[in-house]
Order: sequence, then C-alpha cells, then structure tokens
Amino acid sequence: MRTKQTLQALAAVCLLTGTAAAQDAPVGQPDVSRPGLPQSTLPPSDGTQAETPDLGAPEAASPDPESKKIARSPVPKDRDTMLAELYAHLAKAPDATQAEPIAKTIERLWLNSGSDTIGLLMRRALKAVSDQRNDLALKLLDAIVDLGPDYAEGWSRRAYVYYLQNDYDRAVGDLRRALALEPNHFKALDGLARILRDSGQKKSALKVYEQLLRIHPYMPDAKEAADELEVEVEGQGI
Repeated sequence: MRTKQTLQALAAVCLLTGTAAAQDAPVGQPDVSRPGLPQSTLPPSDGTQAETPDLGAPEAASPDPESKKIARSPVPKDRDTMLAELYAHLAKAPDATQAEPIAKTIERLWLNSGSDTIGLLMRRALKAVSDQRNDLALKLLDAIVDLGPDYAEGWSRRAYVYYLQNDYDRAVGDLRRALALEPNHFKALDGLARILRDSGQKKSALKVYEQLLRIHPYMPDAKEAADELEVEVEGQGI
C-alpha cells in the first residue's frame, strides 16, 4: 500500500510541475548542492548523461528590471502541498530503494523556481560548476539569490560554490539561509553537518545529522557519520 501511495505521489508531482520542472531541472547535470562531497560522487538526477548546450558568458547575471519582475513570479501554491506529502513518504520509506525516487522528485521540485529567468540562470550556473568555472558560477548564483531571495535552492547551490572556494563561513551562512526557507532541505542539512564536523563542531554536527535522518533516513553516509559522531561526542562527556 505504501509503495502504491508513493507512486501516486510521484505521478502527481509530474502532473503538477509539468514544463516548469523540466526547465528548472537540467538533465545530466551533477547535483552540486552538497558541500563536502567530491564532484564525482554526485550522480545525475536521472542516471543519464546528456550534452549541455554552451550557454555562453553571464550576460544574464545582471537582468534588466523587466526580467527582475518576471523572475519574482510565484511558484504554484500546490508545490508546498506536494513537498509536504513527499517529505512524509520519504520519512516513512521502508528502504533506500523506495526512498531514492522520492528524494529525486523532491530535488526536482526544489529546482522549480516558478521563474524562467531564474531557471535559465540556474542552468548556466550548473554548467559553470560542471566546467569548474566557479567564479562564473558564483556570479550567476549571486544574481539568482538577488532575483529570488525566497528561493532556497539558490542559497543552497551558492553555498556549494563557496565550499569549493574554501569559504566555509559564507557556505554555512548560505546553508542556514536555505534551511530557514526550506527546513526539510536534506541536502543543505547534509552540507551543513559535514562542514560543522570538519571544523570540529561535533556536537552541533551530530544534532544536524539527527535532524537530517528524521527527514531522509537513507541519506547516503549520514547514518554512519551520525553513529561515529555519537561515539566521539559521548567520549567528551555529554
């Protein structure tokens, strides 16, 4: 029964997002919202590899006022309802195999900004990261968070670029901003936990991992990291 409900939820998301989701979720692009992970470990959203068109230099990094108006168009209200339902399915998934497609669908909904302008900038930013042009990616993501300050995925993706540039303070700041907008953003939680752990803030990292596992019990490597941290933190006398 649970599997049937999950499939129904995934089908409903496809109907809800339609073309907008397809525009905002470029096929074959690496998932770059997870600070702390090597690029090679971040799989494409659908397991395929597709050529990405050369979208050129960031002329769109400074959109004109009309573009800004378009960029602030609202995301469909049903998006939040669908996310809530999918998070509930994800938390109750019986195993990693059933959790994976739910998580991937959630990630596609995160990318759906409701704005063609932001969608274009995000595709260029993802291409820039894939090409290791991090300075270009940062300029594009700066434009995204300026145009869409309530778009959590913009903050999460920019945090990853800051991480690549070893700017951990700004990465943490952007991750916290993403989580303020989308508290269930398990990729942002994963990135935050890894940075906290790497910087020696083990108690804080453990709390973040525990929160992450309540949302996504099968997040890769999260359970192992939490178990290791629990042993280390207990050894500190808490």
